[in-house]
Amino acid sequence: MTTLKEFEDALKAHGLRSALDVLELLRKRDKAKRSLNPARRVTGRKMTPELARQILHLHETTGQTQQEIAFQLGVNQGRVNEVIKRGKWLTENPEAPEAKARDAALQRMRRPAPLPKASAKPPIKPATARRRAPPSPQLSLGDF
Repeated sequence: MTTLKEFEDALKAHGLRSALDVLELLRKRDKAKRSLNPARRVTGRKMTPELARQILHLHETTGQTQQEIAFQLGVNQGRVNEVIKRGKWLTENPEAPEAKARDAALQRMRRPAPLPKASAKPPIKPATARRRAPPSPQLSLGDF
């Protein structure tokens, strides 16, 4: 399969300037489109049974893909897949695995951060602190 760069080099080699101009126009158009399109990354909404039912309704009544449904409702595509394929979040059962996982995550978030453990070793003195030498037995002039 030929790459776009190889195609461009072949056009240059054969002196097809008008084709190169068309190629350049297409590149500029594509670059302009890329910079104008909004990002499709979505930070998810909280999944609820109502939202799960809405996902199923859209899936059954429209020909939309999971990604399109996710973008429309503001949820992650993986969540849409879980609702459609596994029926998750369709009930408010507190014993459901997703409810237990949610509750455990909320508990972890509410728990205060653990304090650092005190070590048995004495603190290390900085290298700049120097020890004083013990007094030397040297005589001074006042000793005579």
